[in-house]
Amino acid sequence: MTDDRMPATARFSSSQAPRPRPVAMARRLAAEAIGTFWLVLGGCGAAVLAASPGIPGTIGMAGVALAFGLTVFTMAFAVGFISGGHFNPAVSVGLTMAGRFPARDLPGYVVAQLVGGILGSAALAALATGAPGFDLVASGFAANGYGAHSPGGYGATTAFLAEALLTAGFLTVILGATDQRSPTAFAPLSIGLALTLIHLISIPIDNTSVNPARSTGPALFVGGWALSQLWLFWVAPLTGAAIAGLAGRWLFAHSEEDQSPGPIGDNPVERMIDNDRQILDRIVS
Repeated sequence: MTDDRMPATARFSSSQAPRPRPVAMARRLAAEAIGTFWLVLGGCGAAVLAASPGIPGTIGMAGVALAFGLTVFTMAFAVGFISGGHFNPAVSVGLTMAGRFPARDLPGYVVAQLVGGILGSAALAALATGAPGFDLVASGFAANGYGAHSPGGYGATTAFLAEALLTAGFLTVILGATDQRSPTAFAPLSIGLALTLIHLISIPIDNTSVNPARSTGPALFVGGWALSQLWLFWVAPLTGAAIAGLAGRWLFAHSEEDQSPGPIGDNPVERMIDNDRQILDRIVS
């Protein structure tokens, strides 16, 4: 974002934005770490603590999908106006490729997101191991996997394709929802619902990543197979995000000639309301 006072949901930083003061940058990195921490604790926590078959009243796959969506939805409102609310290295890379985020700030954001994801996993491990007999490694700890470690037995090729396609779709939603012509207030809702939909599709394939930081935290605690398969949950989401970001440069470019033919217009709600008021004033006068 170009201004710390900019409304939350999200006008992501443009590559031409002036470099923020060190204190402002520190706040942005802290917001990214906190948001990613919440995403991993809330989403993976729902999977580990509330979706186990042995838990009475388990929330199931749909509940886990909703939990991930809610983490992004809530943190976008809570700290999105500070950092832009990426909470995901793939999102930061995609926005950079789209020209919405300065490349110079990308390494710091990715490190902050990884720190948040690892700390979220550590907090979840502390909670989960409080149950008698809980085996963190044997549980899988919501780690992403393919082949023998895929919930549905899907192979690496399918997992790669799913991660790349769904991350590209996620970036497209983000780029559209945060476009200056889109109603700002609805951005966190559309992004959170998109993440929920993505999880409903791909939890059976690989437990759903579309976020390398979310994948890295649990993999570090599980070790072994989770670490050996972690490469896919970096390469595939980053590939999908980069492609969507580049495509977004063209798709979301606009000029005075680019007007929606309807029924959904390309003016923010506030502008449409102002236009209606002006028309009403002319009629009354």
